[in-house]
This record gives sequence, structure tokens and C-alpha cells, in this order.
Amino acid sequence: MPPKEPPRRRVPGPARPRNGANGSGRPGARPPARRPRPAPGRSTPRSLRLGSPRPRLRLVSLGLTLVMLAFVARLLQVQAVDASAYAAKAEKNRYLEYTVAAERGEITDRKGVALATSVDAHNITADPKLFTPEDSKAPDAPQQAAALLAPILGKDVDELVKKLSAPKSRYTVLAYRQTPQVWKQIKDLKSVFAEKASEDRLKGGPGANVLAGVLQEPTTKRVYPNGDLAAGILGFVSDNGKGGGGLESQLNKELAGEDGKIRYAQSGGRRVPTAGGSETPAVPGSDIELTIDRDIQWAAQKAISDQVTKSKADRGYVIVQNTRTGELLAMANAPGYDPNDLSQATSASLGNAALQDVYEPGSTSKVMSMAAVLEEKAATPGTHVTVPNRLHRGDRLFKDDVDHPTWYLTLNGVLAKSSNIGTILATGQLGKTQAESNQVLYSYLRKFGLGSTTGLGYPGESPGLLAHPKDWSTSQQYTIPFGQGLSLNAVQAASVYSTIANGGVRIAPTLVRGAKGADGRFTAAEAPEENRVVSEKTAKTLAAMLESVVDDEEGTGTKAAIPGYRVAGKTGTANRVDPVRGVYKGYTASFAGFAPADNPQVTVYCAIQNPTKGSYFGGQICGPIFKQVMEFALKTLQTPPSGSEPPRLPVSFKPGE
Repeated sequence: MPPKEPPRRRVPGPARPRNGANGSGRPGARPPARRPRPAPGRSTPRSLRLGSPRPRLRLVSLGLTLVMLAFVARLLQVQAVDASAYAAKAEKNRYLEYTVAAERGEITDRKGVALATSVDAHNITADPKLFTPEDSKAPDAPQQAAALLAPILGKDVDELVKKLSAPKSRYTVLAYRQTPQVWKQIKDLKSVFAEKASEDRLKGGPGANVLAGVLQEPTTKRVYPNGDLAAGILGFVSDNGKGGGGLESQLNKELAGEDGKIRYAQSGGRRVPTAGGSETPAVPGSDIELTIDRDIQWAAQKAISDQVTKSKADRGYVIVQNTRTGELLAMANAPGYDPNDLSQATSASLGNAALQDVYEPGSTSKVMSMAAVLEEKAATPGTHVTVPNRLHRGDRLFKDDVDHPTWYLTLNGVLAKSSNIGTILATGQLGKTQAESNQVLYSYLRKFGLGSTTGLGYPGESPGLLAHPKDWSTSQQYTIPFGQGLSLNAVQAASVYSTIANGGVRIAPTLVRGAKGADGRFTAAEAPEENRVVSEKTAKTLAAMLESVVDDEEGTGTKAAIPGYRVAGKTGTANRVDPVRGVYKGYTASFAGFAPADNPQVTVYCAIQNPTKGSYFGGQICGPIFKQVMEFALKTLQTPPSGSEPPRLPVSFKPGE
């Protein structure tokens, strides 16, 4: 057994600290590892030291702080500084505003029969923003919508695409004044597309709806129940709802009323009923009552239209006037047009030729020359006038419409046979010299209304042409007395005869009797201006002379005679100035008169421009029209027949008597 090794003896030394070098009970730091000494001849390697994270943390903190400050600043700008501006912008995008067109007033005849009225219609509008890809969920919404709407609205596809492709706009009009049937078609299409879009969204699709932005505004559409009847008087209404001609233009302010406005919230093209809104009601326009009698207007228009067609003429007019009041009972033009469909109208038929055409009247103008001669006491109806076949005056030889031997006529006969030469001789007695005679005649022509507008205020009306005597040419001094070398319109011509029929007092023609406002009260039009032109004695004498034109077998107007009624009238056949070339070409045929001659009530004037088939004499083609229209008017107005015989003044005399 080996011997035991003696225990080792502990050598005392410094005490080892427990739980840390300082005796604090915490573990001490691990002593650094000892670096191996480099081998002789080698350099000591440099140690890698990690950078401090604190600068990076500070930089990130600064960045976050700046971002938060930007958000705070923007929030303050939106909610405090620019709050009202952003609210207004949001309000604008949310709310739509459109005009509510006022109901246009009616135009009626003197008995209240509608000549122009309005019916419900729709302006088809759109919100272009709802056709953007973001709102419609379709990349080509304008193109798709335009292709669907074009055949319904009768519009060009490209035109609609252009209107729908304006995203900065929230409102555009695709078509004005469409019928309720058109809007129903569009509404049905909208329902179909809305249903498809809803189904697509349920399946997870985008739910594209290319018609969501198509809207409508209630408005009215102008209609003319009688078609082309009185179209020249009424005019028409253009697409923008304003009068485009005639009384529709002249009285547009009174007829139009005042538009209203509606403002409402919308979402996706649909009205939000709970979001509030505002409405300013429209004020309807006034109803205008005319002096026109629809039935007499129809008779006049039919008569002149038939004759213009039969004579293959350029155009014609018939005026019917109440001799006592100046009221126009009819103003008919041919050819006419239908204001319900302007696409079929021609430039020649638009307008009111009875007021806008000016022409040389011819022999119907002789009544003014005779009025001057009688009023100035230069002659009497029985004064003898020897009428040669030719008369040399100035630089011309004048003649009548037919070659004839020397006529021995009374002044009454000069008018009855419509002698140009006899009229020149009679008016030459108005002054001591021709210049004085010219001045006297001019003063009477002006009193009868020539050279001035009628007073109707009608758009485009022409006053005619009447030069001052100092400007009359050598030939005009002798042609103006028988109606060549001056010009007038048809209403002016009718007014001349109404002046004689009214005892020598000219009453300015009127076309409007009054207006009924939105409150239902009727306001009569202002009384027309009245002026005495010749004495009552002269007017009655002249009326008796005019009866010879119709009643005497030597008169030129026998075709205008009406059984049971005494008729005073005058024929006219004038050389016509071609409006294009400015030279005389063709004729103007006319007839003017009134009845009953013993108690005048109605004046009728007819003129036909450039008849090219059949007769061109006024007595032959306008005399029958006068008779047809006058008979109808007398019957309509329930005018009793004449109670006496005409005076039958002498037409001629025997030489030596």
C-alpha cells in the first residue's frame, strides 16, 4: 500500500473578490483577452470599432418631426386658413344648379285662338366629370354614350363626344327642347345600364355605367298649332329659346318672362333628396293678343297662295284692315313656311314680305294724286281731261298701258280707266310750275305715310323710298304721280285706302290689341296715332270715284265687284325692279279697295310679284283675290249689305260739250 501524499499547503495571498471585483455582489466585468504578442518583425494590426448609434437616431427623429410638422401645417391650412375655400369647392362639386325656363306666353288672335303656344319639353344635359374613367369606370365612356344617344337626339356622334369629354366642366347641353318621348327613351336606357352596373359590382366587377351622367332639365317647346298660318307675322323661336323673327323677336321680352333656378345635391348623377337645395320659381311670360282674325287670315293666305302658284309668280301678299280702327285683320304672304320645322324653310320665304318688301306700286298710287288734286281744288270729278295717245314731257314720251285714240275723259274717268297721261295732266295743275306741283304732291304722299315706317315697329320693316322733290329726276317728276319712281310696302299701300275709307283720317296700322300678364290682367295696347290727311268731303268724293273703277263697264276693276255690296277700288300694274339685277323686269300686279263703299268697314289690298304665267294685269289676277277675301271678311264680320246704289259718276265727255 503506497504511502499517502501529504496535503498541499495553501499559500496565503490576496483574497479573491466574490460576486464582482468590488464585492458588490454583481458579477464583474470579464477581463479583456490578452492580445498575443506579434512575432518579431511584424506590425501590430489595427482594431475595428463600431460607430455610435446616437447621431442616426437624432437624424431619424428630426425627419419624423419635420414630416409631422408638414402634416400639422397642411391640416391647419385645410381646416383653418382655407377652410371656406375648400368647403365652397366641395359644395360646388356636390351641388348642381340649372335654369328653369319660364313658360313662354301665348300669341292668340283677336278671339283668343292660340296661334303660338308652348308644350312641355326637356333639355338633355350631362355632367362631363361623370364620364371620366375614374367616375364612369369605363375608359371610353364618352364614345359609348355618344353612340347610344346620337340616334335618339338626332345629333352627330363626334359632336356629342366633344361635349362629354370636358372633365373640367360640370354641365353641358346635349340637345335643347326634346319631347317627353325622347327623354323617356333615354331614361329607359339609363335604367338598363344602371341595373347592369349594379349586377357587375355584386360579382366583383367595376360596375361601369356610361349613362350615369346624362341628365335633363324641364323646359318648354314652342309650337304653332296652325302650321304655316300667319308664320310671317309670328316668326319663330330659336334653339336658345329666344325669338328669332317676327313678333316672337319683337315682343321677346314680354313673351319670355323671367327664368327661375333650381339647386340640388347630386351623387353619381342622381339627385339626393335629403341633402337640401333651393329653388327660385320662374315667372311666366305675358300672353299677347293680336288684332288678326284667324279665319280671315286663313282665307287671305289660301287665296294668295293659290294665285301665286297659278301665276308662277315670285311671291304675293294680302292685307286686310279694319278701316275704322286701323287694326290689321290679316297679313298673308306666299310662299310661306312652317315655323314648327324650319329645316324645310327657304331664305326667300322666311320673314314678313308684306312689310319687308318694297316695290313700285303703280296705278294704285294714283288715288293719292287724285286726293291732292281734289283737296287743292285743282279739279273736280267732272273736270274734262283730253288724253292723247302719247304725251311728251321732259326727255320722255309717256303712254298708257294700251294704245288708244284720244280719250275725252272726266277726272273720274282718268281714275276709272287708270290713265297715266291723264294723271300727269291733272297733277300738273297742283302748282304754277312743275316744281311747285312736285312739292305739293310730295307733301300729300308724306301725309299718307310714304317714306316712313307704318308704326308697327316690326323687325326688318322698310319705310320704302320717296326722294325729296329737289332730287326727283326729269322723268320722276312725271312718273311719281302714277306710281313709278317711288316705293312702298304692302301695309303702307293698304293704309292709304283705309285713310280714304275713314273719311280722310289716317290711323296708324296696329297688330297687337294688348297683353295679359302673369297676374291674369289684360292691358290694352296704346291707341294708334291719328292724322287728318284730306277733308271728309274729299274722301267721300274720292270713294265715289273709286266705285267707278269697279262698277262702271269702262272701269279696270270689274272683276272685284261683289253682289249686294258697293265696292270702291283701284287696279295697279307696275313695271317691276328686279331685286337682283336692279333693272326693270316683269310686273307687279295689284288691287286695293274697301267695302261697303257707302259705309266702309274693311280694306283689302293684294299684290303679286312677277307673275309669269297668264295675265299680269292687276285687275285680272288681283281683282278676283280681292273679291274672294273681301266676301269672306264681310261675312265673318257680319257686315250688312249696302242699302243704296252707287253714284255712277260720268267717265267721259263728248268733245264740244
